[in-house]
Amino acid sequence: MDALRIWARPSDTPRLLLTSIDATLQRIPPAGVIADGQIELVVGHPFDREAFLNFVRRSGYVEEGVADDPGELAVRDGMIDIYPAGAPGPMRIVLSEDDHVTELRGFDRVSQRTESYLERLSFGPASEAILADVIAVAPAPKSETMERQLSRLYPDMVTVFDILGNAALTAAPGAADRVARNLEIIDDARQSRTDFGKTGTASPCSFYLDSEEWEQRFTGVQTSALDLEQGGDLPSGASDADPRKALVKFAQERLGDGMKVLISGHGKASEALCRRVAKATGVSPRSVDSWTQVMDAESGALLKLACALDHGFLDVAQNVAVIAAGDEHRHVSSATSFLGEPDLRIGDVVVHEDHGIGILKDLESIAVAGVARDAARLEYREGASVLVPMEEFGKLWRYGSEPEAVSLDRLHTDAWQKKHEKIVADIKSTARHFSTIAKHRQASPAETFIPPRAEFSAFTRRFPFAETPDQAEAIKATLSDLASGHAMNRLVCGDVGFGKTEIALRAAAAVALAGGQVVVIAPTTVLTRQHFATFKRRFEGTGISVGMLSRLVKPSEAKQVKAALAEGEIDVIVATHAILAKDVRFAHLGLLIVDEEHRFGLKDKRAMSALAPTLHTLAMSATPIPRTLQSAMVGVQEVSLLTTPPARRRPVRTSLAAFDNASMRTGLMREYRRGGQSFVVVPRIEDIEAVEAILRKIVPELLVKVAHGKMPAATIDEAIVGFADGDGDVLLATNIIENGLDVPRANTMFIWNAERFGLAQLHQLRGRVGRGGAQGMTTLLTEEGVELPEETRLRLLTLVENDRLGAGLAISLRDLDLRGGGDIAGEDQAGHMKVIGIGLYQKLLARAVAKLGKRLSANRKRAILHLDVAGTIPADYVPDPAVRLNLYARLLRASSQRDVNDLEEEFEDRFGELPQETLLLLRTTRLQLAAGHLGIAKLEAGPKAIAMTIAKMPARVISALTKKIAAIRREDRLIFETVAQTCDEQLKFFERLILAARRP
Repeated sequence: MDALRIWARPSDTPRLLLTSIDATLQRIPPAGVIADGQIELVVGHPFDREAFLNFVRRSGYVEEGVADDPGELAVRDGMIDIYPAGAPGPMRIVLSEDDHVTELRGFDRVSQRTESYLERLSFGPASEAILADVIAVAPAPKSETMERQLSRLYPDMVTVFDILGNAALTAAPGAADRVARNLEIIDDARQSRTDFGKTGTASPCSFYLDSEEWEQRFTGVQTSALDLEQGGDLPSGASDADPRKALVKFAQERLGDGMKVLISGHGKASEALCRRVAKATGVSPRSVDSWTQVMDAESGALLKLACALDHGFLDVAQNVAVIAAGDEHRHVSSATSFLGEPDLRIGDVVVHEDHGIGILKDLESIAVAGVARDAARLEYREGASVLVPMEEFGKLWRYGSEPEAVSLDRLHTDAWQKKHEKIVADIKSTARHFSTIAKHRQASPAETFIPPRAEFSAFTRRFPFAETPDQAEAIKATLSDLASGHAMNRLVCGDVGFGKTEIALRAAAAVALAGGQVVVIAPTTVLTRQHFATFKRRFEGTGISVGMLSRLVKPSEAKQVKAALAEGEIDVIVATHAILAKDVRFAHLGLLIVDEEHRFGLKDKRAMSALAPTLHTLAMSATPIPRTLQSAMVGVQEVSLLTTPPARRRPVRTSLAAFDNASMRTGLMREYRRGGQSFVVVPRIEDIEAVEAILRKIVPELLVKVAHGKMPAATIDEAIVGFADGDGDVLLATNIIENGLDVPRANTMFIWNAERFGLAQLHQLRGRVGRGGAQGMTTLLTEEGVELPEETRLRLLTLVENDRLGAGLAISLRDLDLRGGGDIAGEDQAGHMKVIGIGLYQKLLARAVAKLGKRLSANRKRAILHLDVAGTIPADYVPDPAVRLNLYARLLRASSQRDVNDLEEEFEDRFGELPQETLLLLRTTRLQLAAGHLGIAKLEAGPKAIAMTIAKMPARVISALTKKIAAIRREDRLIFETVAQTCDEQLKFFERLILAARRP
């Protein structure tokens, strides 16, 4: 829709529209609707607020507290954030007091911080269904499909060809076959609706072109293929410590090869990159105005073009390398940012350190001694509530569950305090456990593995793809661990298909080439078999021997494998639990690699750690279990996150629906007709027979294969591996297929009674489809006519909402929310975190671990400040109460002056110029941190004196203060007799005190 809107605008420059057969077969809203469906904003021009709000509400935009997904907007007085549906990222519209556009900023959807500036912004609707009037037109019924809604709104829908006009059309080879296949799918879907009793629904033919109309429109269209063989993306420079140096080196090498190098971009970033390349190469950059000039330039030229590109590319045929200024800012994901405390929202279940578990109802403004302050209203059992002042927001933690599933605490009883005290004692025990583990690892040096450079480089070159930045960083960290002399304990958390196996291969190569043995353990025989094939192929010709051990290996062969391991004749062994047998011995075991870590229990993990006295361990998981995730959160286990999707990988579209014969047939037949395969997954073996009967009825023309846990192991292996090799159209199976199975042609999955699966299982299952080039689709099926409990529905919607690439960790964090993390030193998966919540548990455990390590916890370094006034974040500055509360909480958890400075920049960036109340809040926070760092516990101001309570301060500092500012000491307090009438005078006096204490 947005692409057609841009196409419909008059333009003097050539234009190219890329589309698909699917899109061109669908009818679209009339040309007038498309042309009028836009808003244009220009810096310095007036802003028509009424027209803007009318458009976004008619065209499908949804108001939220934060605009971080396409189709969302957040409206404030002087600023509006909007994520245009067709834009690469969200935009911030900054307005003047007289409603003129003063700035248009592009900002990051996660950090909400500004990344770029524009002079002009044009955006279209968030939906194809644009209402004529936001009040007059009734909203569509929830059950109404988009096809029916569009047909109702636009009786005279047009085709893409009507919008394109007389533009030259070119189709890819095979387009006619794909059209015929899609038309068959449409006809089949209509027939299925009739056959299975869905006659009341609108006919799909009214929404799609028929074969006759398609032939009329498509007659005379050329067919040709684009030559993409000699082009591609720039190689990743993430293995270098500085990606800027990597880009400069790349440019230097290409210029040395005689290629033209073009640097594209606007402003300081591209200018700086030009200067660095020119300095390194000695070649002066030359400005060009068009791509034609680039083509006409001589070989070895360094060129710059004022053109905004997201990424650079390589075109060997045209002898040019293009570097976008943004390429140097590609960053590696921070584990800290992903594993941090989640934001609070109004309506969340929270835990207050003093009052227990309640519901965050609202943020209210109250007057304390005539001073306006913000306070959070918490609701407890039987409707009792309490107001928590802003100064205590640091004691509020997200509990991590839905209100309906939680038992709230009672106010004014000692029940919460007793629970809290017991858990704190148990947490100290857990902390001692981790401290013992850490001390043992430090005191027991592990063998150092440093592979020979030449052999390891040769192995690395066998990787046929460019490393993603996250992959390169994880490999670097893993090799550093192996060479450190201390036992590695690293978790690699990356979504399905994000490259965890390559990290395991590099680690295995490093140890094996350095003379050690490696165990790769997987939870299933199928996954073991596939890993064995991968490792054997990659190590072929390196002199490294690879073996396999599982229940499918014949006893005589297993005996030979065990003997070879004991003699050191096998360097890498890929195995199931069979490797944990008591009769398995190793000659020189150095590394354990655990794939799908979340599939193994604590008993198995203990058996793994007993394989060798000091064993390097590398665990891999797309969705780590809460216990593992929590140990990573508190810093007990090192973690590497893979969040960068591989090239050309698309997210699996996920939907939640009640079972319907017609829809299921349509999905399975669509996949069959495009040459693909499908999975139908059931939660129990008992479901197989009934679902198989349904499949025989609705898709009799498809070959259905079956696999489940009660079949002989060899039969399961044959069925699954045979299906992966193309034998069968549909595989009906239990969740035995969830781990690591690679079926490139499988792109569709139906999960029967999805509510019976865990979130991690569901995510792993859907990761089995869409692993080739086609779009993967997963439907979570529920029983027809049965309404799910709200908690169950929300849990399944987590999968639907997190259907982007790299969602595995988000799902694990949500799973941690819903289930709790358990006693991470023991067997209980839903223990103490279920009682006090994840955030508070994490804080208490981190504090206990830090205390045992003789480190002062950061949140203790803050002095209490008593003044006649208090800084606030006014509601007219940050209207959304949830955003305001989270900013308070972040400020109260800030542990350094740098944290406060960063927050001040964020305030100005996101919300505009800071009001005096917020400047005062930041100023008092800086004072508290500086005082706490010096060992001051409390600062108090009265009408005739100012007092300082000392927690721990060197005697020379106290002596200097008493002499310089004439203080009187009374036990642990210093009294300064001074008359400070105003708040500003009191603050200035405190700031002079701190300065004097710093320079005794």
